[in-house]
Amino acid sequence: MKWKNFLSFERMITPVIIKILFWIGLVGSAISGIVVFFTMLIRGINNGGFGSVLGGFLLGLLAGILAFALGALVTRIYSELLILAFRINETLTDIKEILQNRNL
Repeated sequence: MKWKNFLSFERMITPVIIKILFWIGLVGSAISGIVVFFTMLIRGINNGGFGSVLGGFLLGLLAGILAFALGALVTRIYSELLILAFRINETLTDIKEILQNRNL
């Protein structure tokens, strides 16, 4: 990246930051899914009995996968909405340059 472009705001760096935040959000979703799974499993173990442990395992597995999937989906949608504003800006800038070149 050229410093001139960076200092004159000709090139946006926020889309790169949004992509990094997306990956951080994805890791956070995975961690939350794992935490939900182990929380439900430990709760089933604490209740005692084979049925409670098996129920805690299965419910924890389902809830963990659901927490990860929903977290990843929300993170992706939010990231796309943020990047959409920058894509619109880039497209409008391209249209402006084409119109200016056409009038010359």
